[in-house]
Amino acid sequence: MLQKKIRISSLIIVGIFLILCFRLWQLQILDDHKYKALSEENRLRIVKTPAPRGIIYDRNMTPLVKNIPFFSVSIIYDNRRQLDTDALSLLLGMKKQDIEEKLHRKDNSPFVPIKLKQGLSFEEIARIESRRSDFLGLFVETDVGREYLFGKVGAHLIGYLGKVTQSQLNSNGLRNLPPDALIGQWGVEAVFDSELRGIPGEKIIEVDALGRELRMIQERKPVIGKDINLSIDINIHKAVEDAFRGKAGALVAIKPGTGEILALESLPSFDPNIFPRGITYNEWKSLMEDKKKPMLNRALQSQYPPGSTFKVITAVAGLEEGVIKPDTKVTCTGGINYGKWTFGCWKKGGHGTVDLHRAIVESCDVYFYEVGKRLGIDRIHKYATLLGLGRETGIDLAKEKNGLIPNTEWKKEKKGLAWYLGDTFISSIGQGYVSATPIQMAIVMSTITSGGHKYKPTLIKGDSELLETVSLKKETIEFMKEALSGVVNKPNGTAQRAKSSLVVIGGKTGTSQVVGGKKKGAVAERFMDHAWFLAFAPVDNPEIALSVFVEHGGGGGAVASPIAKRAIEAYFLSKRQNLADRGDAVRGTVDTSKKEQKIIVH
Repeated sequence: MLQKKIRISSLIIVGIFLILCFRLWQLQILDDHKYKALSEENRLRIVKTPAPRGIIYDRNMTPLVKNIPFFSVSIIYDNRRQLDTDALSLLLGMKKQDIEEKLHRKDNSPFVPIKLKQGLSFEEIARIESRRSDFLGLFVETDVGREYLFGKVGAHLIGYLGKVTQSQLNSNGLRNLPPDALIGQWGVEAVFDSELRGIPGEKIIEVDALGRELRMIQERKPVIGKDINLSIDINIHKAVEDAFRGKAGALVAIKPGTGEILALESLPSFDPNIFPRGITYNEWKSLMEDKKKPMLNRALQSQYPPGSTFKVITAVAGLEEGVIKPDTKVTCTGGINYGKWTFGCWKKGGHGTVDLHRAIVESCDVYFYEVGKRLGIDRIHKYATLLGLGRETGIDLAKEKNGLIPNTEWKKEKKGLAWYLGDTFISSIGQGYVSATPIQMAIVMSTITSGGHKYKPTLIKGDSELLETVSLKKETIEFMKEALSGVVNKPNGTAQRAKSSLVVIGGKTGTSQVVGGKKKGAVAERFMDHAWFLAFAPVDNPEIALSVFVEHGGGGGAVASPIAKRAIEAYFLSKRQNLADRGDAVRGTVDTSKKEQKIIVH
C-alpha cells in the first residue's frame, strides 16, 4: 500500500516536471519570436517635464502674461516597426512628408519621444486619443505655453515665445533643450529668457507597447522660472495705442531720474499669441509682406529728421556756449536769403522781433538759423552727441539705429564736399542730414529735464545706471523748462492741444518734411510730413519725459502732442490709482476677527 502511494506520487512529480519542461520549451523555443517582439516593445521613455515660465509684470505688478497648457502629440518610434504614415497624416492633419522627415531625423533617440505636432486644440486631442491604440507609441504630452494678456499692446517690448532654432540649440546655453522647446525670440521674453525659462525636469519611465506607463524609474523636479518686474506701465501703452488711431509711429517714455522705461510702444503692432502655438507659413508671410511693417520696432529702428524738436538742442548749445542769451532778439520776416537760396520760416508772414523764449514757444525757424550760424555745425554736433544723439542708447532690447548728427568732417569724408552755411541753417532746425530715433529724442528730453544726468535706459523697475552727467548750467535748465512749458500752456504756443488739467506739461513740437511730396502736389499719405513731439511733466519736478513720433502724421502740434497728453495723463492716473490701492491695503491691516491677521504690503 505504501509502495503504491510512493509510485503514484513519483509519477505525479515526474508529470509536473515534464509539464514544466514542456512549458519552458514552448516559451523559450516555440514562442521565442512572439515574446521577444513583445519585450522589445517595452521601452524606457525619457520625458522632459516643462518648467513653468516666470511671469512678466509691469511696474504696478499687473501681469502681462500667463502660463497656459500647451498640448503636443509625440511618438516613440522604432525604424524596424511598420507605421502607417498615411493614416497618421490624416489623423494629425499633417503632410505625410513632414511626418516622415521628423521620424527619420539623424538626431532622433529611441528613448526620447519625437514631437510630431504642437499646439493641439481640444478637438484634436479627443480625436487622437480615440485612435491612439492604432499607432504604437503615440501619446499626447502637456507642455507649458504662453498667453499674452494684452495682445498687440506692448508686443514689441514684451516679445513672444517661439520654437528654438537649430543655430540656437548649438549655442552653449541651450544645448540641453529639447529640439522643439519654446524660448524667448523677441523683446523681454528674449532678453531675459534664461531667467524666465527656469530648468526643465526629467522623468525616466518604463512604458508598454501602447505607450502606457508601467513604472517610474527616476524623476528630477523642474525649477520654476524667475518672475520679472518691468519698469513699464501698461496703462500708458493702452492709452497710446488708442490715441494713435491707426497711425504708424512710436512713443518712448522715460523716468528722468533713473532711466527706467515707462513705455515703449511701436505701431502698428502684431499679436504675439500666434507665435507660441506655432505660426503658419502664411501668417509669417503676411507679417513680412505687410506694407505697414508691423514687425519693425519704430521706437528703436526708425530714424527720421527730428524737425523742430531739435531746436531744444540748438537752444541749449547757444546758451551754454554764450553765443546768445535769453533776451537775445532776432527779427523774423518769414525767411532769410543766403546767396541764391531762401531759407523760409514756417510762418510765411514772419514772427517779427522775438527773443529766445518766444522763439521756442512759437518755434521760429529764422531765430534758430541765426543761432546755428553763430554756433557753427561742429558745436551743434558736440551738444547733440552729449545729449544722446548719433549713437545707440544701449537699451537691452533690439538692434538699434544710430541716427546721424553731421559735422564738417563727416561731410568731407562721406560726401567729398565742404560744409556750407546753408547746411548749418537746415541742421539747426533738425532737417537735412540730421536724423534720430524716437528713443534717442526721449533721452534728450530726459537728460535736459533731469539737470544733465544721462542714464542708460532700463526695462527693470528699480534699476538705474548713470552713464554720464552733461555739464549744463542751472540757469540753462530752468530757462528751458519755462520756455518749453510755454509751448504747451501759452496762448501762442504750438502745442496747446497737449495742455492738461491734471498736470502741467512742457514740450516741443516738430514737423519732419518728406522730400519731394508737396512740391509735386502729392496728396497721398506717404507724402505727408512726419509729426514729432517731445514732452515732460510736471514742469517743476519732472517724473516722465517722452517723445512721440507719428509717421506721415502731419503737424506735431496737431497730431503728436495730443498723444503725449494721453500718455502723461495715463501715467499720473495710474500712479494715483496705485497709491490709492496701496492705501486701501494698509488700511486693511485691521483685526476683523478674534485671530490676529497681518497684511504685508511690498
